Amino acid sequence: MPPKKRTPQNKEIKQNNSTFDNNNGKPPSNTDDLIVSPSKHKDKEVDFVDFCKDLHVTNSICNHAWSIWKKVSESVEKMPVTNTNHWAACLFVAVIDMDVSTLGFTVVQKAAGLSIKQFLEVLRNLDVNIDIISPKVNTAVSRLEKKYDVYLALYQKFEKIWNDIYTQASDAESTEIFKSIWVMFLLAKGSFLQTEDDLVISFQLLVCVLEFFIKRISPSLLKSQYSTKLTPTRSSRRNQSKAKQRPPEANEPLLEVLCKENECSLDEVKNLYETVFCPFLESSGVLKTQDLPKFEELSLKFEDAFLKTKDFDGRLFLNGEEQCHQEKPDIPQVESTPKKSVSVESPLVVPQTPVRATLYSVQQLKVSLTSASDQPSDTLMTYFKNCTVNPTEEIIKRAERLGEQFSQAFAQVVGPGCSVHGNQRFALGLRLYYRVMESMLKSEEKRLSVQNFSKLLNDSTFHTSLLACSLEVVMATYRSGLSTDTDLSFPWLLGVFRLHSFDFYKVIESFIKAEPSLNRDIVKHLERCEHMIIENIAWKTDSPLFELLQQAEDSHPEPAEPPASLHHPPQHSHTAADLYLSPVRPSRPLPPPAQDRSPPTTTTAAQPSSAAPPQPPTHTSRHPRSNSLSHFYKKLYRVAYLRLKMLCTRLLSDHPELEPIIWTLLQHTLKDEYELLRDRHLDQLLMSAMYAICKVKVVDLRFKTIVTAYKELPNTNQETFKHVLISEGKYDSIIVFYNMVFMQKLKTNILQYASSRIPPLSPLPHIPRSPYKYPNSPLRVPGSSNVYVSPMKNCASQMTPRSRILISLGESFGNSERFQKINEMVKSSEWTLKRRVDGAAGPKPLKRLRFDMDGQDEPDGSKPSGGSALIQKLTEMNSTRSRMQEQKMKEEAESVKEEVPTRVEENE
Repeated sequence: MPPKKRTPQNKEIKQNNSTFDNNNGKPPSNTDDLIVSPSKHKDKEVDFVDFCKDLHVTNSICNHAWSIWKKVSESVEKMPVTNTNHWAACLFVAVIDMDVSTLGFTVVQKAAGLSIKQFLEVLRNLDVNIDIISPKVNTAVSRLEKKYDVYLALYQKFEKIWNDIYTQASDAESTEIFKSIWVMFLLAKGSFLQTEDDLVISFQLLVCVLEFFIKRISPSLLKSQYSTKLTPTRSSRRNQSKAKQRPPEANEPLLEVLCKENECSLDEVKNLYETVFCPFLESSGVLKTQDLPKFEELSLKFEDAFLKTKDFDGRLFLNGEEQCHQEKPDIPQVESTPKKSVSVESPLVVPQTPVRATLYSVQQLKVSLTSASDQPSDTLMTYFKNCTVNPTEEIIKRAERLGEQFSQAFAQVVGPGCSVHGNQRFALGLRLYYRVMESMLKSEEKRLSVQNFSKLLNDSTFHTSLLACSLEVVMATYRSGLSTDTDLSFPWLLGVFRLHSFDFYKVIESFIKAEPSLNRDIVKHLERCEHMIIENIAWKTDSPLFELLQQAEDSHPEPAEPPASLHHPPQHSHTAADLYLSPVRPSRPLPPPAQDRSPPTTTTAAQPSSAAPPQPPTHTSRHPRSNSLSHFYKKLYRVAYLRLKMLCTRLLSDHPELEPIIWTLLQHTLKDEYELLRDRHLDQLLMSAMYAICKVKVVDLRFKTIVTAYKELPNTNQETFKHVLISEGKYDSIIVFYNMVFMQKLKTNILQYASSRIPPLSPLPHIPRSPYKYPNSPLRVPGSSNVYVSPMKNCASQMTPRSRILISLGESFGNSERFQKINEMVKSSEWTLKRRVDGAAGPKPLKRLRFDMDGQDEPDGSKPSGGSALIQKLTEMNSTRSRMQEQKMKEEAESVKEEVPTRVEENE
């Protein structure tokens, strides 16, 4: 006989059926898995316990949520009047942490009484300390944010399309059909699309659902461009109800109109209709009748699917409440530069919504690749034939093999019926691959005056990297309307091709220079990929970067990039041929021959022909040094310093003397203790170095403050400071990493900066300027909110002999010898003017500045006709000063009428 204590709880247990589901239908094993009992939570606020009880939360979830709330309340100085929003957020965090499905996101969000966007913001704001939001919760919240952004963009686009289709879009019948279409789309998307954030495929599926409903609606309710595309006969098949239903074929004229009106690819939509939408129609049972599917029936089916996942409920968009809609942001316009005066008759600019922006970018990419082919062009075939070993067959086979790998991986992520879409995207990438390859070879032929590129064109890594870069451009274009990353974002493609990020990095810069049709967003995306590689991805354990570093360390003790070269502005002169064909370059000989001496930053040009074998090293030369490694470290140093500069501007503006010390420690770590970067992030070392120097210099800067400022930097991830490798297989926060790893490894080096006699400091590099930005684009000054610098326009052809002597900031004027000659000339002219005033004879002034040994001062080699412009200017200034002094003396004396002699005072 069961104990009597269980009787009062039967009702509560029955309400909490989800608890039994988590235990495979069996009763809970302990009381912690039962619904909240107030008697067990007397240490908590009564309102919090009642809130948990209303949501049928278990005791264990209630305890964990309360512990999270205590951490938050202790870390925040001023708490809000009502805590319901934060309690709901803490409950959701506890559910994710404990990996239970008793409470869904939408249930908690509704209980909080907030919109989806507002509730997600509350979740983000809970992260007041490093250890409150775990990486697991951060990943879940990021996924919800991406899903919400996609659903919101699709719903807003759907509303606009429906108003263009239906004659009376606001009546009751139209509203019912509108809701049915949206819920059917949610069902189809959730059933046959595994990815949640592919905006293009999701929209194409919505077009398929629209076609399915439009051809079943009375033509009188549709606008003319759609009603005329419907078939005249729509007879029912009541007598054939027992026969097997066949999936309806798509109304191609109707699909064509929908695709044309919405800038969508007809071929891609037709393929999706056959491979995804038709299987959904067969499995959903909506083909049993020719009538329109009812909203209630579709909603019940969605309810069953939604309750299993406890996920985001896309039906909230149909309520018309503020629970799902966010404030509409300022949507960028197609024409970004405003006009000075806009007439009343000027046409309105079409808003660039996320869906429209993505579809437009895809269309532009296809247009730019219209003339390109998915086979090598005649020019490429000529290059292939000129090779010592013809690479044509291997290139084609490699492309076919990688195409199969890509389409299979694409279908695994997006959905089993989407391999055709993968093939279509690969075909675009293949066209771009061949076109960029041809452009690169033409550029190398012009640079090196050779046509035999056998070593380059027979390098499998080069081809795989170039094809991967081309595909990354295509994939980025298909998600250009979204500001967040997706499941197909970089570096997903590297895993598909089993390509090392360090090898992919080598081709990025040359790719951008070889393809001028890339728009600004794609160039920025590729630059961001390069930064991700430099900061983190290239430092994975299996990266070839560590092997190159070990070889460089064994061969010669000097760093991969000489610190002295950091004084100079970055010179981006490397090409893909330099980095692939000539992976090593000769190091400085000991002692160097006179004819071979060169600056540290100068690299040996690559020899593309395989006919020239490398010369054996002599006893005066060291082992060769990696050209690609030096190029990588140049960018590594500048990316690191840019981040450091931004943090110092935010946090250490009162202590500018600490910046070079922090940089010296950071550079030492990157150069000599690079093992600390293995499976870690560059910014982890940067924040640790900043904290260490502030600690020994007795500057009050907490790690929490550094992390807070770091989160405000662009392109940062919370996992950088929450999920740091401590030892093999063990991860913890960045504070634990600093205490157990960073400080233990660099303690001696850090403590030497505590004394007043600090060791020599490394030179600060120039603020890095991206080689990928457009020449006339203004650059924001780091650390400022609204200060931009624009490059000076080149106007040398309009300069006169007088204006040419003027010097402006940012203009390269030459070496120091020119300035020394100016100084000597100025001193000589001042001395001459003094002697003239005193009546003494002096040397005759120079007629012109002799900057060049050959005596040619003008760009075209001509000589100026008049005297020196600078001498004339000095004479005019001297005369003006004299007249001013003369006038002043006349006013003071009033009676003095004789002229004051001309004189230039030394102290003026």
